[in-house]
Amino acid sequence: MERHDMLLSPAGVEALRTALDRAGFTSNGIAGRLGPTATGGIARNDFRAALRATADRDPLATLIRVFICDQTEPEAAVAAALTPLSVADALAGGIVERHGDGLRAGVDLEPYGDDWWVLADVPASARPGRPLHAEHVLGLGGATQTLIGATMRRPVETALDLGTGSGIQALHLATHARRVTATDVSERALRFAATTAALNNQDWELLRGDLVAPVAGRRFDLVVSNPPFVVGPGTTTHVYRDSGRVGDAIGAELAAAAPDLLTEGGTMQYLANWVHVAGEDWGERVAGWFTGTGLDAWVIQREVADPMAYVNLWLTDVGEAADPQRMATWLDWFDAHKVEAIGFGIVSLCRSGHADPVVRVEDLRQRVEPPMGERIAAWFDRQDFLRVRDTDALLAQRYRAAEGLQLRQEATMGDDGWAVDRQVLAMPHGLRWTEEVDPLVLALVSGCDGRLALRDQLALLAAAHDVPAEELAEAAGPIVAHLVERGIIAPVAA
Repeated sequence: MERHDMLLSPAGVEALRTALDRAGFTSNGIAGRLGPTATGGIARNDFRAALRATADRDPLATLIRVFICDQTEPEAAVAAALTPLSVADALAGGIVERHGDGLRAGVDLEPYGDDWWVLADVPASARPGRPLHAEHVLGLGGATQTLIGATMRRPVETALDLGTGSGIQALHLATHARRVTATDVSERALRFAATTAALNNQDWELLRGDLVAPVAGRRFDLVVSNPPFVVGPGTTTHVYRDSGRVGDAIGAELAAAAPDLLTEGGTMQYLANWVHVAGEDWGERVAGWFTGTGLDAWVIQREVADPMAYVNLWLTDVGEAADPQRMATWLDWFDAHKVEAIGFGIVSLCRSGHADPVVRVEDLRQRVEPPMGERIAAWFDRQDFLRVRDTDALLAQRYRAAEGLQLRQEATMGDDGWAVDRQVLAMPHGLRWTEEVDPLVLALVSGCDGRLALRDQLALLAAAHDVPAEELAEAAGPIVAHLVERGIIAPVAA
């Protein structure tokens, strides 16, 4: 197994953990010390209340001021807060740095969860004007949180975090995987990840290399990745953002690698960006990534940005917003390739072993009830239910409408009163899908109370509408499958 240096020696990590524990520098400890007003202010980068609440500079107060509020504090106060870790060791490991007449944070040391800490680089926003390191290591950002929430958290034997960075995904994987492997192309990132693991008393296999290269020939039950997915001409300036691949090729590359990474029944989930090319269907284009893989795939698009907003976002992210030439080169590349928008979303794959894999690529931009990972896992469970049932088997089943399912109607007032123009079924929970339906489908769903087999419901509907029962049953097959896939109706156990 590869061994990677940490920011501190093993004894130094132990000393830092002791200091943090002793001071109560945890998420709960900080919230309890500051109270809801100051804690809420920190979330908005307003530290005024937090600084007032920590003016006495006891160890917890000092740690909050240094690592949460990004203040420079007297060396004596920092030394007392970090004891038994010496200031010399903290400086050598980059945990703190000299600034003015005191010490300030050298890393982003963030209490996380109930009793974890994550070590990463100080974000660009906290050090304006200071260029980011080419191997800058991200902390807990928006994309990171998206993947954390979207990951299916079922117990597994082996899990892999591709492009681990500071190790946040690996921390979560260790809660439900017996063995965790994490890779990164950056040795610097692996130093941070090794320190995060040790600080949290976790033991991961850490391997250096580009994407799947370090684990060639190995298979895992669960693979997650927050890769450098930013779309562009293939220029690499910051490894957390830039893969060196042109366009959105990294998303396709991960899809192609997935079959050889997964055990039977294994799953892979990763974040991706993809281009919307003028004159092309973006969904068909992304679906092409999975052709020939034999994997079930569910791709959900959560956000879409126009090229100008996209470039501005990522240039600002690394403090390059004032570089007009960099912006022009990037936008010219989008123009040359007829890119009119860039989508962001989550790719979830499963090696189900079935000969006819299911591939769905769709927009899901509505607010979703967390945790997203449970919603994704349930979607794959529904695919397993559907794929082994033909139309006859589907119609023999009893169903119940989703809890709290709502009917929304749009109607126009005319000479004869209100005329219904549109009827929409809306799920107030879970994925919060909405589905426009005709009166017959509405009647079918309304009858799903778990008592009658669907075929019997259809017989009643056929008689009421003077339609041959078998014709109605044949037409209902794909409609029922779609309603089950969306979770609008659910099978009732026998």
